[in-house]
Amino acid sequence: MYAIVDIKGKQFKVEKDQELLVPKINEKIGSKIEFDKILLTNDDGKISTKSSLKITAKVLSHEKGDKVLVFKMKRRKGYQKKNGHKQDFTKIKIQNLGSVTKKVLAKKTTTKKITAKKVVEKK
Repeated sequence: MYAIVDIKGKQFKVEKDQELLVPKINEKIGSKIEFDKILLTNDDGKISTKSSLKITAKVLSHEKGDKVLVFKMKRRKGYQKKNGHKQDFTKIKIQNLGSVTKKVLAKKTTTKKITAKKVVEKK
């Protein structure tokens, strides 16, 4: 079973006991987080886009990615600028692809309005 989840604006295919590097999440190491933006689920070939699954994950660490170099240059002008940055990531481990929680919809009991018929007496 796997699911496609939206985490901080990016989509990830997740399975149980999988480790992921996601954009930085402001949670303490060891804390549990839940993701409820499930876009698609696949359960033994049964694909569903409407699910009320909740995925729980544990924060393992906060890391920095590889350095991304940004180089700007204008030819024949003598202009060169080299810059770069490291992206912050959070390493998480998917613990559970939660069970489907069924939403019980209460049936609305509607009562029919009985309108009194006007009896017109002719004189």
